[in-house]
Amino acid sequence: MTLPPISPRVRPAVLLLLATLGLVGCFARPAAAAEWTVKTAANQFGDGRQDFRYTVNPGGTVEDGIVVENPGTTPLHLALYGADAFTTAAGKLDLRAADAKATGVGVWAQPSQADVTVPANGSVEVPFAITLPKDAKPGDYVGGIVTADADQRVPIQIRLRVGGALKPSLAVEGVRVDYSGSANPLAKGDATVTYAIHNTGNTILTAQQAVKVSGPFGRWAVRAPKVADTPTLLPGETWKASASLDDVAPALRLTASVTLVPLLTDAAGSTAPLAAIKASGHAWIVPWALLVAILVLLGLVVAALAYRRAGASRARVA
Repeated sequence: MTLPPISPRVRPAVLLLLATLGLVGCFARPAAAAEWTVKTAANQFGDGRQDFRYTVNPGGTVEDGIVVENPGTTPLHLALYGADAFTTAAGKLDLRAADAKATGVGVWAQPSQADVTVPANGSVEVPFAITLPKDAKPGDYVGGIVTADADQRVPIQIRLRVGGALKPSLAVEGVRVDYSGSANPLAKGDATVTYAIHNTGNTILTAQQAVKVSGPFGRWAVRAPKVADTPTLLPGETWKASASLDDVAPALRLTASVTLVPLLTDAAGSTAPLAAIKASGHAWIVPWALLVAILVLLGLVVAALAYRRAGASRARVA
């Protein structure tokens, strides 16, 4: 049996319901424990899954279900809707709010009903269908089904790979190095390297990172301590990264080098490294303290020479 997904004309009704519940534009409140739980249904896809994962060709359909459990003593009335995922500033995957425009999973994955009432100490299984358009572009998509009341929302994640050519690709953009020296002309300083990592391909990627700063001709190179891997980046997303380095010589012209090793996870869950990506940025560093010290030294030398010449002149006159 094919489940009819919620029509786009019904979506405003979902938003109206959520607005009534005070949910439009609202995220779950992490400080409070949810009054209900959501899990995958037990069916031909398995039992006890942590989330939903599918590979579907353009134009294909997959049917599954979620189970909403209410351990409380009163019935719960919840809204249900599909939503796209995104990577937060903290590097975590989250689902967008009900009123956010959906372009992927949030459009294709629709529960069979816009709301559900779960009895006290009971559970309800809600079917949903994922229907891909024939022109769906190959690659990875992440989203989920969200259950929500007036105060909280509990999502369950869907990871979808649309069949076709996979083109994993990352780019390092806007590499910049900033230097902070000290008043000691012979002392080394600190450098901060900032850059952006852009997922320009059509697959989910993470990456290992390495950063170094060096002077002219690669001299006085300093490597950053272990830089954490990037968070999960969805296709099209950009992540701002930075690394701090100590004991960097004020070598007039600094070069910051960033190396990424993209990590691709296949449908079976295995992760494989891809070819490394490198990018660099430059900065001119003026060691003002050293220049001042040199100027003072030159001034003393000139003064000493002038004094000696004046003394020699006086001796000849005498």
